[in-house]
Amino acid sequence: MKLATFSHQGRTRVGIVSGDNVLDLAATDPSLPREMSELLGAGEAAMARVRALGAGAGVRIALDEVRLEAPVLRPRKFLGVGLNYADHIAETGRPAPDFPVFFNKQTTCVNGPYDRIVRPRVSVTLDYEGELGFVIGKRCRHVTREKAHEVIAGYLVVDDVSVRDWQFRAPTLTLGKSFDTHGPIGPWIVTPDEVGDPHTLDIRTWVNGELRQNSNTRNLIFDCFAIVETLSTVFTLEPGDIISTGTPSGVAMPTQNWLVPGDVVRIEIERIGTIENEVVDEDDAG
Repeated sequence: MKLATFSHQGRTRVGIVSGDNVLDLAATDPSLPREMSELLGAGEAAMARVRALGAGAGVRIALDEVRLEAPVLRPRKFLGVGLNYADHIAETGRPAPDFPVFFNKQTTCVNGPYDRIVRPRVSVTLDYEGELGFVIGKRCRHVTREKAHEVIAGYLVVDDVSVRDWQFRAPTLTLGKSFDTHGPIGPWIVTPDEVGDPHTLDIRTWVNGELRQNSNTRNLIFDCFAIVETLSTVFTLEPGDIISTGTPSGVAMPTQNWLVPGDVVRIEIERIGTIENEVVDEDDAG
């Protein structure tokens, strides 16, 4: 099942994407929440209802008539993992971590799957990072690695856009990861039953049609389930929280072939989908 947040005729709500249309859940069953985090947090009964509706007729809208938004518009948490592919560690010249390197992306950076990325006026060191992300589906704490799959609502594509000079001004990395528009996610949340093993997925990034990143999630050092175990040891994870798992080699930083206005970044993950974002200058963004 592909759960999406979409806008149509001036209203934003959630739906199920199937083929070339989207099932409007609010129009089909007005009792269901219209916001993704609330829908995920409504529990097993609500999700069972969603699945049942997805198998029926319902109110459907052609996909090309809607605007796909970020699946979770304002997650409570948006966390990233740094240095989580061996080949990316090698290209940075940094030592491999013995423990996951976590950082916050401020949630105001969240951006739609096809919306523009703004190059800020304070820097030209704009970089892309194609990543597998996952969304928490249940409020949870102290989740073991073996049980972690039970609290993941689904998977999505993330571009962990980074402003490199600001990233290294502080050890937390957060400033360089949190500029507005620097968190494109989507195009939808694909539930685990459709994804299968999340650690066998091809992941690729193109810039202007040139393949820059080409890897597989089997190369993750700390996988999705280990990440859930570690984070939930420290704090409560909540429905709609997004965790991005890190990027493979091929980013712009080693060559300093930074993104410039007019560039188009396309990221594709097997069995999930594709996001595509054009770069514009802040002064031209409106």
